[in-house]
Amino acid sequence: QVQLVESGGGLVQPGGSLRLSCAASGSIFSMYNMGWYRQAPGKPRELVAASISGGSTNYADSVKGRFTISRDNAKNTVYLQMNSLKPEDTAVYYCNALVTGRVYWGQGTQVTVSS
Repeated sequence: QVQLVESGGGLVQPGGSLRLSCAASGSIFSMYNMGWYRQAPGKPRELVAASISGGSTNYADSVKGRFTISRDNAKNTVYLQMNSLKPEDTAVYYCNALVTGRVYWGQGTQVTVSS
């Protein structure tokens, strides 16, 4: 069982920045494939960014150049740095882990971009 705890959401003005953090339990974090998803009201959950255990990353087209996913394996933590935020980035952001074929989710953290 892997537990994921997100933090760092909040209210920010358009053009601002936020950094989300997701702390994971377990002793083999370096082998986890980690991802950030988001879900806006009335829309399906979508992948925002992923960090693969081998070191590669990928991003949704809508966030490329603005968001950066990173991980600190010593701290069992994955981050999502979000810059140049737009109102359409408003959503609940969820941390996701794929570990030996099983999928785990965090509880989600609200990000609201509004003036």
